[in-house]
Amino acid sequence: MLWYTETLHPRWRQTLLIKEVLYHSNTGLQEIVVFEHEDWGRVLVLDGALQLTTADEFVYHEMLAHVPVRAHGRVRRVCVVGGGDGGTLRELCKYPDIERLTHVEIDPGVIAFCQRYFPEVSAGAFEDPRYELVVADGAAFMAEEGERFDLIIVDSTDPQGPGAALFTADFYRACRKRLAEGGILVTQTGNPAIEKQELIDTQRHKRQAGFADVSFYLCAVPTYIGGFMSLGWASDDPAPRRVDLAELRRRPLPEGLRYYTPEIHWASFHHPPWLVELASRALGEEG
Repeated sequence: MLWYTETLHPRWRQTLLIKEVLYHSNTGLQEIVVFEHEDWGRVLVLDGALQLTTADEFVYHEMLAHVPVRAHGRVRRVCVVGGGDGGTLRELCKYPDIERLTHVEIDPGVIAFCQRYFPEVSAGAFEDPRYELVVADGAAFMAEEGERFDLIIVDSTDPQGPGAALFTADFYRACRKRLAEGGILVTQTGNPAIEKQELIDTQRHKRQAGFADVSFYLCAVPTYIGGFMSLGWASDDPAPRRVDLAELRRRPLPEGLRYYTPEIHWASFHHPPWLVELASRALGEEG
């Protein structure tokens, strides 16, 4: 039997039984592994960190996309930074009112790789007529003067190596300038049970960037070990985050979603006391 051990956390690991290795590359700078698993389907691992499985990726991608789109209520222009697998774009494509989908990806090879090994994740999103690919560093792109967006989603890897630039106050400040009035910034902020400092730092940096409303919401992705996955939220308008359940139920919802519901949306912003306390370390406030 051949097992793959995820080494994202130095003192905590998970191990998956490999059914079949489909791809393995190790250049010394980066290791990529794609393999089949009996329960989790096709699995992508990058530098010892599990990125996605075809069995549960829908949780993360649905919550990245549908929560801000439905909270905002009138999203027309979206920018996705990262997310070369296309899962977030797939979910955004389900909204006919969205007019433009700008995708900023530093390496177009990532898109080609994921289309080869994970075509069901993007499900045709890269061929949507509203889609535009910009090959650029995400931090540099946001620092430019240019189009303003109703929603910016940063679907990045963890804050290590080149991806660290997407977790700084300077980057969030640049994103804020590229948001239209009432716009929302959503980012992945790790697992707060084991990556406490990541949530604290991203909350603090968004406040330092000048956002008036800084928070986070939760989802449970089984193969992102440790319980809840946190997704960061920032806006200058507190109203979208506070949309009540009755209004969420009234707003049109794409069919066929497997995790997101209005009830889960509403509940995802209501945090257990230990997480409220954790976030307060960054924001200097309770609640």
